[in-house]
Amino acid sequence: MADVHDIATRSYNMSRIRSKDTKPELLVRKFLFANGLRFKIHDKKITGKPDILLPKYKTAIFVNGCFWHGHDNCKYFVIPKTRKDFWLNKIEGNKQRDHQNLTLLKKEGWYVLTIFECELKGEKQQQTLTTILSNIRDQLLN
Repeated sequence: MADVHDIATRSYNMSRIRSKDTKPELLVRKFLFANGLRFKIHDKKITGKPDILLPKYKTAIFVNGCFWHGHDNCKYFVIPKTRKDFWLNKIEGNKQRDHQNLTLLKKEGWYVLTIFECELKGEKQQQTLTTILSNIRDQLLN
């Protein structure tokens, strides 16, 4: 099946996709800040460069896009109909890298939370944010 866009349009569309400061990430950051938590963002010194880092709580938070990180059983993760091999390899590589980063961070003593964009949509949003906050506070007690 041919792509529905020409090369220039597809290139432009893909260039607009950002890896930092996404809407789900900003939502989580705003919620954490409103609840009195202070954090660093995209710290290059930490394995995997977490989206949000709470050094006081030794907690790293990754806010992942369902498509880019291959969120299983999610309606937002749909394999494209064109260039399937390319996309499957790319997404599988992302999943493997995510797993390696998670393992290394845990070995370094970090508590790691991974939130997918679908968990921040609709009715799930408030429950997810509340769960994040309680997990961070529980980490402080441990």
